Amino acid sequence: MTDTDSTAALEAGNAPPYSVSELAFALKRTIEDAYGYVRLRGELSKVTRHASGHVYLTIKDDRAAIDGVVWKGQVRMLGCQPEQGLEVIVTGKITTYPASSKYQIVIDSMEPAGIGALLAQLERLKAKLAAEGLFDASRKRPLPTSPAVIGVITSPTGAVIRDILHRIRDRWPCRVIVWPVVVQGDAAAGQVRAAIDGFNAMAEGGGVPRPDVLIVARGGGSVEDLWAFNDEALARTAAASGIPLISAVGHETDTTLIDFVSDRRAPTPTAAAEMATPVLAELKAAVADRQARLERAIDRMSQDRRHRLEAAARGLPRPADVLALAQQRYDLTAGRLGAALEKNASAHERDLVRVSGRLAPGLLQRPIKVRADRAAEFAARLKPAVERRLQRAAETLTSLEKLRITLNPDGPLKRGFARVHHADGSLARSAAQLKAGEAVRLVFADGDRGALVDGEAPKRVAPARKPDSGPPQGDLF
Repeated sequence: MTDTDSTAALEAGNAPPYSVSELAFALKRTIEDAYGYVRLRGELSKVTRHASGHVYLTIKDDRAAIDGVVWKGQVRMLGCQPEQGLEVIVTGKITTYPASSKYQIVIDSMEPAGIGALLAQLERLKAKLAAEGLFDASRKRPLPTSPAVIGVITSPTGAVIRDILHRIRDRWPCRVIVWPVVVQGDAAAGQVRAAIDGFNAMAEGGGVPRPDVLIVARGGGSVEDLWAFNDEALARTAAASGIPLISAVGHETDTTLIDFVSDRRAPTPTAAAEMATPVLAELKAAVADRQARLERAIDRMSQDRRHRLEAAARGLPRPADVLALAQQRYDLTAGRLGAALEKNASAHERDLVRVSGRLAPGLLQRPIKVRADRAAEFAARLKPAVERRLQRAAETLTSLEKLRITLNPDGPLKRGFARVHHADGSLARSAAQLKAGEAVRLVFADGDRGALVDGEAPKRVAPARKPDSGPPQGDLF
């Protein structure tokens, strides 16, 4: 039957239909017969070692990928063990997996063909950052022992964030701030960088508390899936973070560049939560244990001090023996005290009797009489002295009053004299102080008058003398 006939038969509906299994296994036989054994060169990815011992992987180049499997019995006989990112040459049989309509290669032999391009690029970048000191252990900071706030940078969906929150809640209940990012693809590195910078930009005491530690987390995957965390800019941002950072990218066998620059690297996100938090129950138990140990230590110390005191006391004499001699001296002294007091009182009594015999009222009366006589004599002299003092004071006062009246500037005014004052009120003491035409003030006893000063005084003409009618009058002086 030709192709044309087959097509016509199909269009006519005469061809019997295939079952899915028949078609799948027919394709399987066709592929296996057409290719048989082949040799492939490519880069290993998604290497998974199953619990059964089989190894499942993907071989890829820059344009395509094919799944592969190495059966358990063949793994030990491979020329090299499959590793993520390793470039290899494999030999095997092309076949299909009917259950999922995929084709794959069953690998019989494997040999290395050189480091893959991605890993070579990563190694060069690692060497560059290591030379700058970003991987040095000296620059890695210790994690806080009891953080109050934890910042988590991861995808808000999936098992990673649930595992972290569950583990933190069980171990150390505290506040968790999640910064949602994508963790795969071209935008992942930029978003993770922005999250790290955003957490570091938070101020202490702000509306959103600043985290004490950061966790960058992602689940496992292939080299391509985790490649965003090999970004150089992201590595430098993580290294410059002011908040201690834990990297939890991939599983324990996965390694990315951020693991080397972070302060701690966790094999899994759950392990990162354990690194960031203590166990509250363990802390309580430790505190209780230390409290018990402290109490036991105090009890042992008290017992030790008590034993040492008792041992020292055994070497000391008994208090009764120490006080016996002093007690005896006290008893003897107390026995002599009564007689000594009586003897002392008798001696003082004899001295008082001897002195009292010389005492008489006259001894006290004579000083009193002498002082009384002196007081009477002083009183007799005091009155005349006071009167004389008062008379002298009165005479002095009278003289001062006469002097006051004599020196009173208004006194001569009553006898017809006048005082001359300048216009400003000052006293004119001489004719030379007055100028012609100056206005002056003349002060009399009964008032004052204004006046003008002439240039010179008019000449006085002596009055004509009348003829004497008798002998001239003599001079009184």
